[in-house]
Amino acid sequence: SDTSASASKKHRKSFTLEEKLEVIKRIEKGERNCDISRTLNMHESSVRTIRAQAEKIKESCKNATPVSVKKVVRTRSNLMENMERLLSMWIEDQTQRKMPMSLAVIQEKAKALYDAVKIELNETDAKPFNASHGWFERFKKRSNLHNIKITGGAAAADMEAAESFPAIFEAIIKEGGYSSKQVFNLDKTGLFWKRMPARTYLSHDEAYAPSFKAAKDHITVMLCTNANGDCKLKLIVVHCSANPRALASYSKDHLPGFWRSNVTVWVTVSIFTDYLCNRLTAELKDYCLQEDLAFKILLLLDNAPGHPPCLTDLSENIRVLFLPPNTTPLIQPLDQGVIAAFKAYYLRRMFARLIRETDGENKPTIKEFWRKFNIKDAIDIIAEAWAEVSSSCLNAVWRRIWPACVHEFREFDTEIAEAKKQIVALAHEAGLEEVDANDVQELLHSHGEELSIEELKLLDEQRLENEPEYTEPVIRTLSMKVMAEAFKLISDAINIFDENDPDRERSSKVAKSLESAISCYQQLYNEKQKQ
Repeated sequence: SDTSASASKKHRKSFTLEEKLEVIKRIEKGERNCDISRTLNMHESSVRTIRAQAEKIKESCKNATPVSVKKVVRTRSNLMENMERLLSMWIEDQTQRKMPMSLAVIQEKAKALYDAVKIELNETDAKPFNASHGWFERFKKRSNLHNIKITGGAAAADMEAAESFPAIFEAIIKEGGYSSKQVFNLDKTGLFWKRMPARTYLSHDEAYAPSFKAAKDHITVMLCTNANGDCKLKLIVVHCSANPRALASYSKDHLPGFWRSNVTVWVTVSIFTDYLCNRLTAELKDYCLQEDLAFKILLLLDNAPGHPPCLTDLSENIRVLFLPPNTTPLIQPLDQGVIAAFKAYYLRRMFARLIRETDGENKPTIKEFWRKFNIKDAIDIIAEAWAEVSSSCLNAVWRRIWPACVHEFREFDTEIAEAKKQIVALAHEAGLEEVDANDVQELLHSHGEELSIEELKLLDEQRLENEPEYTEPVIRTLSMKVMAEAFKLISDAINIFDENDPDRERSSKVAKSLESAISCYQQLYNEKQKQ
């Protein structure tokens, strides 16, 4: 991952006396470390170090010449620097979401961010900011945004390109001799893994709780499936942390989804290239072998920044085909209902787990459950939701660009609508009577919305945040003693069913299923016995 790649080598930035004195001045005004680090674009650990050495720094300043104090003169205000940093992140987020941007849209966002930062820094008397064309050109140069795609007018999907692409696509399929089993689509989507409907007391309480950050914990999930609908690949989850506490000591290779990390949770070129060359290639090769197919794949992708053109040369067995720009919402298969179904199923399963874990005596309250709900729980539910998306749904979404491959088209909007109704019913069963259909729709829609100014600030904090202190991980050992205890509990459960169920056929079937399910642990136990 991006974070793990950089973890082995830390770069220490040196600060001029002028910069250190600015930190001290803000400290003496009563500003918090986190606010200073965000405003001055430095790690919070650097602020703490300067705070601890404040007296020495002020003493050295007395003996310093004006030149040594002021090696670098900041000619641009903190207000402008903070605004442009947030704007750069917003532009990158929009690009990750495949959202076309016009100059007018960027200028309006810049002015909104300027006003928000002005209030935060208490610089209400700052001069007005017009976001002129000249400023934008200088901003692009300062921020290295040379490859940003700016549309001429209002951002809109390209209908003409979307209408002409299916004929091109079918010609490529025919020329390459691909079957529907060998044509794949990969797409990514954002997911706020710990978010409740806005009107619930859980959502309201979180806004004032120390753990409020978790409600804004945004991850990216990548999904990949074939046109036939029978091959659903393992998910990829991109999180801001390489090793969050909830996953400490767990093997990342054996999670229900491939784990990758990036402080912004964006799918970078390195993340995607590594996935394509290693994990994806291996999975597709195994699938072709299993299905007795030639290992040749047509992979359909959108024009996202994490998908560089050089991908077409990375594998001789996988041909990468890019959708025309600005056509994703119109014709990309996974965007035609699969992602919407996946998110609805995730929310439904999250509510179902909440009820299961809190219903009954000696069970945690709903607040306790939600406080402890972590990214490990979320990954389990994400995998379950992906497994629930039906093969008929995966096949039907290709209708717009390859209708010949669709076995039997049926509208599955009713399935998503039914899932939403069930979410409302589950919320009511859990005691969240205030939740209605509009709340559920609003929550599901929020996963795809652009980042708010507050969320951009949070992302900025995460980027500047000091690396967490190292804690010794808990070593998880599957010992013979632990396995023996588990075998006994399962055996006791089987005996209870056997002795009390009048339906012998049913209890016998359950016993066989359980024994089969734990056979991998029995084999491991036997191997340990021989050692």
